[in-house]
Amino acid sequence: MALMALAIVVIALVFFVFRRITGKRATMADSSGGEVKGSRRRRRLPPGSMGWPYIGETFQLYSSNPNDFFAEKQRRYGAVFKTHMLGCPCVMVSSPAAAKFVLVTKAHLFKPTFPASKERMLGPQAIFFQQGEYHARLRRLVLRAFMPDAIRAKIAGVEEIAVRTLSSCDGRFINTFQEMKTYAFNVALMSIFGTEERSRIEELRQCYYTLEKGYNSMPVNLPGTLFHKAMRARRQLGLVVAKIISSRRESGTTDLHHHHPDRAHSDDLLASFMEAKESLSDNQIADNIIGVIFAARDTTASVLTWILKHLAENPAILQAVAEEQDEIRRHKDQIEGAQEKSDLNWADTKKMPITCRVIQETMRVASILSFTFREAVEDVEYEGFLIPKGWKVLPLFRNIHHSSHHFPDPEKFDPSRFEVAPKPNTYMPFGSGTHACPGNELAKLEILVLLHHITTKYRWSICGSTAGIQFGPFVLPRDGLPARIERLR
Repeated sequence: MALMALAIVVIALVFFVFRRITGKRATMADSSGGEVKGSRRRRRLPPGSMGWPYIGETFQLYSSNPNDFFAEKQRRYGAVFKTHMLGCPCVMVSSPAAAKFVLVTKAHLFKPTFPASKERMLGPQAIFFQQGEYHARLRRLVLRAFMPDAIRAKIAGVEEIAVRTLSSCDGRFINTFQEMKTYAFNVALMSIFGTEERSRIEELRQCYYTLEKGYNSMPVNLPGTLFHKAMRARRQLGLVVAKIISSRRESGTTDLHHHHPDRAHSDDLLASFMEAKESLSDNQIADNIIGVIFAARDTTASVLTWILKHLAENPAILQAVAEEQDEIRRHKDQIEGAQEKSDLNWADTKKMPITCRVIQETMRVASILSFTFREAVEDVEYEGFLIPKGWKVLPLFRNIHHSSHHFPDPEKFDPSRFEVAPKPNTYMPFGSGTHACPGNELAKLEILVLLHHITTKYRWSICGSTAGIQFGPFVLPRDGLPARIERLR
């Protein structure tokens, strides 16, 4: 604990010194959280504590469960409160109305913000870091490849990956999260690149694994450090993607032709990015491909890990899901004749209401993304409080999802609560507004497909205690949920 505290203090001090050297100012408000003065009229900041000078409340946040930290703040100060973390003054919002204000109603006043090191690793032209017309164009291109009409053609590929993943786990003790990361990664690569370019895809895979190890490292670009290795891998990733783009151009399949099944790339994301009239540069394409892989992998894998945990702990719910999936399989076998392999289709995925409610409830209880970061681009007033320009603003999804006002007995895992649609802005597992996750339909599909196969053909048991969670940075069952999986004979 002492080492952890020292590390946090050092990080905060380094961050502060860097900001002073570069002349940046995060706020015009004093560190005690007083009123903002100057040419503007006196306006009140939200209530809250700013903690120690420079360090703020960073230690309090990271020395315990972050969700406990946010819940206690909300209890003491209300739905809108201020704090200071990692060198940045912040306003936290934990009501549906405030989240809607930041993410939807006044979204143009709050830009997405990430650590500079994250931008360097993913690529500064990735969709996460954008606003305005360029962001709208990128979002349109991603949605075109990931909307239901486009992903219908991907079901067979997703199913093949799911079957292969589960077969590789048969009879083994596994780290559930790591296996689900591999599954989600393979689905992402198939959705982005199609099924060709296998040799270059394998090279891309190895480079990405190196890059991934540096995501949460200190941004010290010295030989031997994780960050240095990650940046070197990032440069290599750009070269690999450039080769794939060149090969695609040479093959003449750079435009979308949704109604031409003979085109192997007609519905993949790269085809959407490469359509001539969109005029994206190779660097823009590379940044966004790497960004999509980053967004698609850990989040989906985390949801799947939590689903398998909750199903193992709730036998009645598992039985209901298994019966629903068995009925789909029996119906297909009757129509197509008894056979070992009956492919799923789009219509099948619409016959899984119980399974879908399990997914919804898992995303509510787990709240994989506990919050998201925005930054005020100008002074903003909300319910009489001032949010100064440059301050970070964090909509707290987990607090909203665990509010007893909207979800009675919020800690209980109860998929039946989604038999009735939740109230507007109380359930935001994919975010909200123009920066909501554009790949949510594909994520739902790959979860449904894997659950179909694992509940009808396998059984699994959790090894060791099911208690405890970890943050890395997504919320996970402790140790990635060690489990044993076996095929039903």
